[in-house]
Amino acid sequence: MEILIARQPILDRAQRLFAYELLFRGTQGHDHSNLDGERATTSLLSAAFLTEGIDRISKFKPCFINFTTQLLARNLPASFPSSKVIVEILEDVDPTPEVIAVCQELSKQGYTLALDDFVYERKLEPLIEIADIIKIDVIATPLDTIQKTLYRLSHYSKIKFLAEKVETRAEFEAALKLGFTYFQGYFFSKPEVIKIKELTAAKINLLHLLAEASSGATSVSRLNEIISRDVAISYKLLRFLNSAWFYRLEKIESIRHAIAYLGEKELRRFLMLMILSEMASNKPEELVRLALVRARFCELLGAASAPPAPLVKQNDLFLLGLFSLLDVMLDASMEYLMKELPINDLIKDALTEAKGSLAPYLQAVVTYEKKKAQECVEALTRIAVPRKDVYEIYLQSLEFAQALLDPQTAE
Repeated sequence: MEILIARQPILDRAQRLFAYELLFRGTQGHDHSNLDGERATTSLLSAAFLTEGIDRISKFKPCFINFTTQLLARNLPASFPSSKVIVEILEDVDPTPEVIAVCQELSKQGYTLALDDFVYERKLEPLIEIADIIKIDVIATPLDTIQKTLYRLSHYSKIKFLAEKVETRAEFEAALKLGFTYFQGYFFSKPEVIKIKELTAAKINLLHLLAEASSGATSVSRLNEIISRDVAISYKLLRFLNSAWFYRLEKIESIRHAIAYLGEKELRRFLMLMILSEMASNKPEELVRLALVRARFCELLGAASAPPAPLVKQNDLFLLGLFSLLDVMLDASMEYLMKELPINDLIKDALTEAKGSLAPYLQAVVTYEKKKAQECVEALTRIAVPRKDVYEIYLQSLEFAQALLDPQTAE
């Protein structure tokens, strides 16, 4: 599902970027004209913070986000960092004692509070006393009303005023003279629409299963339960173990026997493969095959390095290769996905920033795939793997992937 978010810059008096305002614009191909403000804001927050990563959207600037009466009453803003969110209180928010108490607490915790589309009313005084920024629509509000409002509130020394709907240079210069600190409108930039791929509930469930399979804290009995409840996974496991890849004399006919034969490490690997295959069910099969090749390739490079990488690191190398295409499979950022998986920081650093001691292994694999000879040699040198061994390692990786995905060809 593709989420659409509009992002519009907010500038200071020197026309430098101060913040962005984020607005929910619905999902691709669906009519959201009747969507209420509460649902719009929660969808926006989910997409911006949990899926994409707010810093990728905001360029590390704070973001104005609209909050309704209901969301304020639930103290939802407190679930997000005060340095990232400017709490924009909508004009129709009823300043009840409950809302005022929440806003006071947010202010104490360091949140910046902004009043949207402000028109002075006496009942708003409790909110005005807490507010840091007041937004005034300079198109919809008559000039004399703006002047009276600015004069009436001039004794609130901490309040800064933001001019909305600034569409011309003349309007910008007029707002400057009136004393506005921040500016927003088409004169600076029209809202830019950002598309964010949101994971479906089914994909989120699979991601949670993947987290279980890759976590050392998950018991073998729990892994057994996951496999036994899925007929397709059980069938593929038995077929795989009875293929010629294992050269067995006796047939494996039960899940319990399969688990005993494989052992915990290989069981986890097989389960992760099955989950990844399901995740990428709407993608070309070659994507899963490539992830498998990368997993085995990285692992074998660890074994071939001089001295060989420790066993724990070799297992990390397998996960590194296996998860290297996870963002492509799920159409989500690698940063978001790594937060959801209980894997060590070395793998996360290699996947998200191409840094750390594991990064050269993946770099060697990827550059080998792309036939970038010089870059591949440089990576191999860093991990002390002889060039002459790489082709054989690659063939072994291809055979490994073939046996897992097409066990009948190994029979």
